[in-house]
Amino acid sequence: MELSYSRPLRLVRSFFLIFVLSLIVPTKALYFYIEGTTPKCFYEELPKDTLVVGHYQASQYDAAINTFAPNPDIGIFISVDETFDNDHRVVSQRGSSGGRFTFSAADSGEHKICFTPSHATSSAGWLSSGQPVGGIKLSLDLAIGETSAIESVDKGKIADIVVKVKEMNGRLQDIRREQVFQREREAEFRDQSETTNARVVRWTLVQLVVLGITCAWQLSHLRAFFIKQKLT
Repeated sequence: MELSYSRPLRLVRSFFLIFVLSLIVPTKALYFYIEGTTPKCFYEELPKDTLVVGHYQASQYDAAINTFAPNPDIGIFISVDETFDNDHRVVSQRGSSGGRFTFSAADSGEHKICFTPSHATSSAGWLSSGQPVGGIKLSLDLAIGETSAIESVDKGKIADIVVKVKEMNGRLQDIRREQVFQREREAEFRDQSETTNARVVRWTLVQLVVLGITCAWQLSHLRAFFIKQKLT
């Protein structure tokens, strides 16, 4: 049973190792402003077979509250082009105001990653310093590298795995408590059985002694009776 209990522990350590590795994946977190539906692009030099996972969230400037706020009506078009191969497009994805995109670099070279808002107004936002900026604020979190495959799993799924592992540990603890309880019950039952058997043996011995005394008394009585009959 100890062997079967140690396997889930190794599973827990494996999940923990994956979680730690996910923390050391090279990541880039940034945000930038976009004016209306003007594309916003930046360039990234990527080695061959490098996996890139990006999470983005767009918010629009709201003059009523003088800050940027989420707007579900905004759409984001994402494109990734290989500038070294005549702008060959490897990603063409249209999503909502927030989401995720992934791609793998087929060859080494410079890649152009662009974000184009849709259904966005042209109103401009303002920084706290008073400097005008674009009406759309796009927050971007990039995980770059082969080990970023770990990041391709949603954080929610990792949280679910952690919860399931905790539930598994809880069930294992319940099983161990049940086993300890059963062993205690078995020991108690064994003690009761041994006590009962000892009492049965003692009672049997007492009965044998009484029976032996009774037989001896009867034999003595019969002998005296026969001797008395012969004398008469």
